[in-house]
Amino acid sequence: MMRKTTTFIIFAIFILSGFSLVKAQRSNDLKIKKVLYFNPEVDPDIEEIKEPTNTAFFSAVSDNLSERKNKMIKTETQVSFDSIDKKTISDYCLNNDADFAIVPKVKYFKVGIGKYVFSNQVIVSMKLFDAEGNLLTQTDYDTYRKNMRLLGSTVNSIKIGTNGAIKGILKQLRKIKPSDETGF
Repeated sequence: MMRKTTTFIIFAIFILSGFSLVKAQRSNDLKIKKVLYFNPEVDPDIEEIKEPTNTAFFSAVSDNLSERKNKMIKTETQVSFDSIDKKTISDYCLNNDADFAIVPKVKYFKVGIGKYVFSNQVIVSMKLFDAEGNLLTQTDYDTYRKNMRLLGSTVNSIKIGTNGAIKGILKQLRKIKPSDETGF
């Protein structure tokens, strides 16, 4: 009789601990948010600079998100930064199972007289939307004004601008809502 009781108690403890581990794992999965990133709108609209800009932008985003409990979803679609349709954002979030969507824009400084003379400085702007397509916050990061960098590569400027814009969004989100509500 004693042996059956001991076996039953050990078995019950084992089962209950298994439930608590599953519950802990499920609550951890709920904290990981999926963020959908669109290709950045590039200004000026020159085809030759779009691909290197996209590569530098998504490299900075993936480096930044590796520190956080967010999962990046990348779409090859570019959405106009100034005229964003709420329905389009909500449809993309629904189809990609995303919790948030970010619409970015990278604007290069134009210097000189020529049509294609650019500076290596950029302004990275981002708009953060929830899954229903509502604008939560927006920010921009000017690499010249914030860092006063005159030298350096354009790729580094895009990475610095992207990191600065993401930090700006996170800072504004903390002011809007408690971090446990948004989870971003």
